[in-house]
Order: sequence, then structure tokens, then C-alpha cells
Amino acid sequence: MGRYEQKLEEIKELIGRLQKQVPEQLDAFSNFMKAVESPGVLDQKHKELTNVALAVAAQCEWCIALHVKGALKQGASKEEIIEAGMQAVLMHGGPALMYMTPLEEALEEFSNG
Repeated sequence: MGRYEQKLEEIKELIGRLQKQVPEQLDAFSNFMKAVESPGVLDQKHKELTNVALAVAAQCEWCIALHVKGALKQGASKEEIIEAGMQAVLMHGGPALMYMTPLEEALEEFSNG
């Protein structure tokens, strides 16, 4: 299992623990997330690309793993994913630039697997 697949497993484990500890709150968040991620004016590909940029800006490797994989699943190209990440760099500066490294690593891992 690659580093970013491991990040996805960690997300699943966290969700499982929280579902037992705070089920009402987790269900509310899950319902909100489903509503926001549903196709609307923006299709799911563009929403995932937005989430890639936000994940880089937030400096969250778990989020990067989740949304790079999601963007690929929705048909985004490597170039689109890199460009989305660079939008975060534009708005968030040097710290976001450093998180282009895990973005590229996740992209490589999920593109080859």
C-alpha cells in the first residue's frame, strides 16, 4: 500500500471511530458533504479540482490524497490537477508551494495504481 492509499485508510479508520463516538454530528457532516458534492452548477470534476486547490492551501495530506484520487476518478487530467494546485499557491504562497510535493506524489501513486 502506497503512502497516499495509507492516508485514505487513515481517513476510513477515523470516520469509523467518530461514527461510534459522535454519530449524530458525523451523520450531519456526512449529509452536508453529500449535498455540497452533488452535481449542481459545477460538475463533480470541477468540484474535485476546487477541493484539490483547497487541500493544498489547507496543507492537508489526507485531503490531498482524497481529492487527487477523486479528481482522477472524475476524469481530471494530471495537468488540470497540477493547475488546480497552483491556484492554491497563487493565493496561499510559499507554504502551499511546498504542498505541491504531496500533490505530485499522490498524483503519481493514484495514476499508476
